Amino acid sequence: MRFRTILLAATSFVCASSLALAADKVAHHKAPVHKAPVHKASAHKAMSKHRVAARGAGGVSLAMDEVRVVTFPGAVSTVFVGNPTIADATVIDPHHAFILGKTFGVTNMIALNAQNQTIVNQQISVANRSGGMVTLNKGTNQFSYSCTKGHCESNPVPGDQKTFVEDTSATVASHQDQALKAASATASTH
Repeated sequence: MRFRTILLAATSFVCASSLALAADKVAHHKAPVHKAPVHKASAHKAMSKHRVAARGAGGVSLAMDEVRVVTFPGAVSTVFVGNPTIADATVIDPHHAFILGKTFGVTNMIALNAQNQTIVNQQISVANRSGGMVTLNKGTNQFSYSCTKGHCESNPVPGDQKTFVEDTSATVASHQDQALKAASATASTH
């Protein structure tokens, strides 16, 4: 019982410290944002919130499970990502693509125009989720949690124990399945 109390107190302290550090980083960090001309289409307005210019050597930086919209300096027809397990690219239109951070690491992205000329060749850096993360190590096993001041929830990352990841994934899948069933039952009654 005493060990649990100490562990909970330590976890609360780490969570509070992590949240304070993350808030401080967010307050002092300004990501480069490309300001595009205002378009009438609402899709363009939604994209402009998290738009990153795909120019220069700076590249694209994002966290795991986060999406950024990149703007290319010219029309592209093909986009390749060096390691698709780290990041993925989905072309929206000839001047924009979504970049999804899948796991932490560094890779590159190459965009080609219709004549197969390189428009962009830049680095993509995907960081592990920051702020509010607690990693519990039990021997060789690792368990990751997202924490607030009040509680922690499992939030597996690459390197966590296999059954912990599988159990969390199964719980999420079950929850999503229940939500879909409830939504379809509601839709069929209307």
